[in-house]
Amino acid sequence: MSEVKVLIAAGGTGGHVYPAIAIADALRESYDDIDILFVGTKDHMEWKTVPKAGYDITSIWISGFHRRLTPKNLLFPFKLATSLVQSLGILGKFKPDVVISCGGYAAGPIGWVAAKKGVPLIVQEQNSYPGVTNRILGKSAEHIFTAFKDADHYFPIEKTEVAGNPTRKSLTDVDSRQAYKSFGFSEDKKTLLVLGGSGGAKSINEAMLQNIEKLHDNMELQIIWQCGKRYYDQLRRDIDPQTYEHLLLKDFIHDMPSAYEVADIVVSRAGALSCAELALTGNASILVPSPNVAGNHQTKNAQSMVEEGAAEMAADEELKETLPALVKKVISSDDKLEQMKRAAKELARPEAAKTIANKILALVKQKKSEI
Repeated sequence: MSEVKVLIAAGGTGGHVYPAIAIADALRESYDDIDILFVGTKDHMEWKTVPKAGYDITSIWISGFHRRLTPKNLLFPFKLATSLVQSLGILGKFKPDVVISCGGYAAGPIGWVAAKKGVPLIVQEQNSYPGVTNRILGKSAEHIFTAFKDADHYFPIEKTEVAGNPTRKSLTDVDSRQAYKSFGFSEDKKTLLVLGGSGGAKSINEAMLQNIEKLHDNMELQIIWQCGKRYYDQLRRDIDPQTYEHLLLKDFIHDMPSAYEVADIVVSRAGALSCAELALTGNASILVPSPNVAGNHQTKNAQSMVEEGAAEMAADEELKETLPALVKKVISSDDKLEQMKRAAKELARPEAAKTIANKILALVKQKKSEI
């Protein structure tokens, strides 16, 4: 039996799941005798992503509550009740020394039951405006790690610490020549990386579709375009791949370290994880905040990057018209590109995962000594 047992709850999107994996990696690196189990849902990305990262995962039956009237909400009370019973079972069987919530609705039942049973609860919040799950769990948490100072307003201040967003160590451990080779790209041409989050972004895809000739042909860019699974088939029909020799259209990019390595400029949503990864990898970017997020937190994230000189910002509804000019503005000047890359790196907090892991292990040690 392992000396330390850690249960990590995170799910729904990469913004919750990847920081959780980064914390798990740092915990495993810092302490040999450790057993880590993830909790998520079977129909979301964590179910495949977590095992690929080398961790076991178990599931609970839960989903979000829709703000608009929908028949799906009728099932919510049953899902919630079931997930609480499942959470009791998981905690009873695994017997964790600590539970970590990285947000997403899968973290709610586990975190709530853990707090009620007296299991130490840690919250890691990625955004300047915390999600509902973490806001609720923060009241019962032993300690709360945030990435933005603005998030402190939503948590008990005496338990809150700004640590930055945990990012995957593998993002910067890349062989540049091999990265170009894996995409079949030339090191002598500039590369545009387009991201819309793990699920894709409709407005970014529409802007790319409208401007693909300007970007690929006129600007002679190599393009890696992650469009999201739900948009992939239609875009494959709209775009003839043989027409665009230097375009790679992907539903999802599994080798993100190589993608960041070859990119000269990145078009991306401004989720907290995306901004943290762009800083860590030192990539110049054009950030397109999603208008459909709570507290307008993506705009705040993007403004922070713009103010530091690391990014340009584009309004979601204007992207079709502004995208080519913004890309050209950045790539046409090597000096500007280098300035933006340096500014991005200055915003990075590569030690975030290790800082959080060390604090968690210290808490577990303290709790064990009190028994």
